[in-house]
Amino acid sequence: MPKVIVTELGKIEIAEDVIAMVAGHAALDCYGLVGMASRKQVKDSITELLGRENLSRGVQVRTEGEEVIVDMYIIVSYGTRISEVAHNVMDKVKYTLENYLGLKVERVNVIVQGVRVTGER
Repeated sequence: MPKVIVTELGKIEIAEDVIAMVAGHAALDCYGLVGMASRKQVKDSITELLGRENLSRGVQVRTEGEEVIVDMYIIVSYGTRISEVAHNVMDKVKYTLENYLGLKVERVNVIVQGVRVTGER
């Protein structure tokens, strides 16, 4: 369901896929983040690292009234503090969505799907 913003000039509809893509690109700027993971857990616990063209598959967007809730599924770099990477992702995504799209973000949930050694594929 698209997010609708009504102004005195008219109505703006932002699709959830667009919100997810903007959130995914914002998260990739964070240090310690290897990439986005697929929301679908594979049965043998192997996580799929998504490319830049599939970032929205690693992000789930829900709208509740006027507020937006974002779930980010990420893979972090080995040797980084996971809690710091997660907090950086939360702050960066919230800032980006609020300032660039004009949305009110209630919360950003970060689900760490895996840890990768830098350079590992």
